[in-house]
Amino acid sequence: MEVISESSASAIINAALETIDLKEWLFTLKSHEYQACSQAHIAAGSSISANGKRMSINVEQVADNLLVQNYIEEVGEKNHCRVNSISDSFSPSGKTKLGIIWELKVEKRTDSSCEFINQVKVLMTDEFSSLLKAAGITDLNPVKAIMEQNLSAHNQEETPLFAKDIESKALSGIWV
Repeated sequence: MEVISESSASAIINAALETIDLKEWLFTLKSHEYQACSQAHIAAGSSISANGKRMSINVEQVADNLLVQNYIEEVGEKNHCRVNSISDSFSPSGKTKLGIIWELKVEKRTDSSCEFINQVKVLMTDEFSSLLKAAGITDLNPVKAIMEQNLSAHNQEETPLFAKDIESKALSGIWV
């Protein structure tokens, strides 16, 4: 699938790398914790996919787009998680599906700090392509530019707050 939008943001976590467990953070994140990390966040939960993989389920409103995301674990390590979702998207243009890859990493900076990296890629689906064609949109560049702007703004808001939540849990010793 073609990447139509992507964003990467980072923030410092003031905790030792050994005290962080991204896979536990992602798959145990409570709805109120998720909501505290962005005004756009509506709900979060976890489940197991039909093939037995862990899932992170998120509902958020990015610009005028309500997203219901069912992220399925692809990589689940202490310092690296990648999840994929074919997400339901509801906007004034209609209901469609978007592919989304969400990738989280932590990298050691010092003995007591790490860099948290939050990357999101939005992928074209046949359903979204059909929706755009039905709306008479043939030039994807303006669509991509708006999506990129909205995604980047959202990522810039949530990333430092995700990092603070991870830091708080790491310093509490919850994952040691």
